[in-house]
Amino acid sequence: MPHSEDPYGPPPPRALPSADDLTAEILRQATERGAGKSICPSDVARALGGEDWHPLMTPVRNAAVALAEAGQLLVLRKGKPVAPTGVKGVIRLAIPGDPA
Repeated sequence: MPHSEDPYGPPPPRALPSADDLTAEILRQATERGAGKSICPSDVARALGGEDWHPLMTPVRNAAVALAEAGQLLVLRKGKPVAPTGVKGVIRLAIPGDPA
């Protein structure tokens, strides 16, 4: 039996959420978290991807960078705002104007 027909094989790949869905979820969570607080990109990936959230980390970070470049989001590293382009390592996300 070919692997693609194996009922016990890996599940078929699923479509990634759209950029609009990623953006909406980032803004929803950051806004809901409130003033002085931030969110982790993995929170967004988990909300949209369930158990299979790891493949969403790069798209979530890319959406966060786009939001930060548009002035709608802050990218934080060690609690301080950083330039979003090229940021590496652990980051957090916050709504501008909120002390995070």
